[in-house]
Amino acid sequence: ENKHEMPTLQGSLPPELANNVVRLYRECLRRATFIGKQQHNTELVVGMVRQQFKKHMNETDPEKIQKLKDDAARGLINHMLFESEKLTGRKVSQRS
Repeated sequence: ENKHEMPTLQGSLPPELANNVVRLYRECLRRATFIGKQQHNTELVVGMVRQQFKKHMNETDPEKIQKLKDDAARGLINHMLFESEKLTGRKVSQRS
């Protein structure tokens, strides 16, 4: 067992999102647009997402790619939790 292996958050996402960077990117953009519309800064939020993905577009190190996908997954999961809290009016406890 490798002790240095970071626990991955991608398991919390549907596999078709977690395993596919393009789909992950699209989902991030979709949520960025949603957030942007609420805050009236769509261009800014979408631009930030685009920039993050573009910056690491040519990354070849599998560990770094895993970490970047994980960061994206974290953002999506946090947003999903945030939205469900707003809908239900109560905090959702995050399973570990």
